[in-house]
Amino acid sequence: MFSNLFKDKTPEFNIDNTLFVARPGIVFILAALVVWLLCLVLGFWIARQIFFLVFLFAIWFFRDPDRVTPPGEFGLSPADGRVIRIDPGATNPATGEKALKISVFMNVFSVHVNRVPLSGTLVDQRYHPGTLVNASFDKASEHNERNVLVVRDERGREFAMVQIAGLIARRIVSWVVPGDELKRGQRFGMIRFGSRVDLYLPPDAVPMVALGQGVRAGWTPVWEYPK
Repeated sequence: MFSNLFKDKTPEFNIDNTLFVARPGIVFILAALVVWLLCLVLGFWIARQIFFLVFLFAIWFFRDPDRVTPPGEFGLSPADGRVIRIDPGATNPATGEKALKISVFMNVFSVHVNRVPLSGTLVDQRYHPGTLVNASFDKASEHNERNVLVVRDERGREFAMVQIAGLIARRIVSWVVPGDELKRGQRFGMIRFGSRVDLYLPPDAVPMVALGQGVRAGWTPVWEYPK
């Protein structure tokens, strides 16, 4: 209900959240708060301090700041974090075709809400259960819990985004379904407690980032297509 108050005021700007935290995190924040209050009432002083820190960490981890999406035709980062792989010889897991792969790793201090890089239609979404390998390892792309989303942009080109659960992640959250029209910068999901997002782009896509570079979801330019 609250998100509709500010949803998509223009094609290029996406300010659609009146809460300061992502909704999937509310239960964790409230649980930490309740336990902290119980420890406070019962006089468990050490536990009180521990759960107060847990409460503050939960707020920080599930923060979801509003962002103004920059105008342009370039693709944006789907996640906050650090670029850990740029591979022009990768294979798109959704189509089996050659693709440019760009991976963004999120640590526990990153904003974990994911955003749409380019406007388009969500044409496919496939969830795969899996193990809990460290998300920074390359084999996490094949073995970890993951969610594959295929988007056809407004020019008819398709790219895939893969949400990959991390070492201690327990759930991938998606707020979209196939057939949805997605807007550039729109929130489409999140991953709890450490994770990564892989982009699989058409082979002629040109990277606009470097290995090790820090990026922000819905803000940092990541790739462009030849003119």
